[in-house]
Amino acid sequence: MNYPQLSLGRIATTVLLPFGCGYFLSYLFRAVNAVVAPDLIRDVGLTTEGLGLLTAAYLIVFAAFQPPLGILLDKYGPRRVQAALLLVAAAGAALFGFAQNETVLVLARGMIGLGFAGGLMASFKAVAIFAPAGRIPLLNSWVMAFGGVGVLAASYPAYVTAEILGWRGLFFMLAIVTALAACFIFLAVPRRGESEEGTTLGQALGGLAQIYSSFEFWRIAPYVVVTGGAHIALQTLWAAPWLADVAGLDRDRVATVLTGMAVAFLAGILGGGAAADFARRRGKGPLFVMHFALAAFLVCQFLIVMGYVGWTWALWLTFALTGQLGVLANAHLAEHFGPALAGRSNTALNLILFAMAAGLQFGIGSALESWPMKDGQRPAEAYAVIFGAVLALQCVAALWYWVATGARKLCSQT
Repeated sequence: MNYPQLSLGRIATTVLLPFGCGYFLSYLFRAVNAVVAPDLIRDVGLTTEGLGLLTAAYLIVFAAFQPPLGILLDKYGPRRVQAALLLVAAAGAALFGFAQNETVLVLARGMIGLGFAGGLMASFKAVAIFAPAGRIPLLNSWVMAFGGVGVLAASYPAYVTAEILGWRGLFFMLAIVTALAACFIFLAVPRRGESEEGTTLGQALGGLAQIYSSFEFWRIAPYVVVTGGAHIALQTLWAAPWLADVAGLDRDRVATVLTGMAVAFLAGILGGGAAADFARRRGKGPLFVMHFALAAFLVCQFLIVMGYVGWTWALWLTFALTGQLGVLANAHLAEHFGPALAGRSNTALNLILFAMAAGLQFGIGSALESWPMKDGQRPAEAYAVIFGAVLALQCVAALWYWVATGARKLCSQT
């Protein structure tokens, strides 16, 4: 069905704002464990490995739901799917606040991960439905800016709120806010792309098969998945222990650096979207901007691994600024596969991205747990070895991307 094109202002207020609120909460919940971790260790007796599992539970369930999520978004539309999922997240947040042991915390965290599985993908699907031609990267970046605000809220503001209300009170408050966000999306977003007819399960799965069998998808996916997974794993959890154990910062100064990283994340997303829009008007796609951002991201991690603690602020701000700009590949894939497959192409990439992030979060925690502590801290060499292994994995993925890109160009010339 053909719909009249909405103005950018109307899209911003009736589409981007409601979905952006959901994505804001998604990133807040994803990152808040870094702030409340000391309280969970004290009150529930979590180990470092248990904290890694608890945080990874969000990402494991999040990733596992991506294939059915893509089908649901393409079949029923982002408005209804996202509103329903946010109610699940609200229930999970309430259960987390009531939890008295690690098992219930992991279960609640998994429910939260399920509820926010569509936080970004539903937003990207909505952008694919409503965006004017060629403006998908720009509008995607506007949505992602809400995630940057979520990271910001999960740093010092969440720390202050947890100090006032306690970590349980914080999660009860978030449960109420999440339920209100579900209502906002359901009531405010125009009804488009919600036909329940015309797509069988076989056709929906066939669309997924088309995506997963595409060379273009696998040319890009490993690079985006490993760099994005590393960014999520470190910024939302393991940056804080590094700042305390390696840089020697106290809890207040760690919270301050995390807040600065959140601001840098927001600036990077907005700047990356604007840069991609600028490049598009000059004949370059969003991957052109992605190349430069991820190159800086890898160099920054190398310096972190080398232990340049005198550059702590500059390194971690650059890390946050550049680390998620692999998301520009989502706009490229949405345009490559078309609006009808936009939900599935985005969730196909998101599935392996968050599986990687969960694996890295848990793997880093397990590796650190096996390293002996000195004076209540993990030694700097533990972080150097473990973060160095994560960086090496990213370099292999980067090499694959450039080899595959060269092979594609060679084939197109023959």
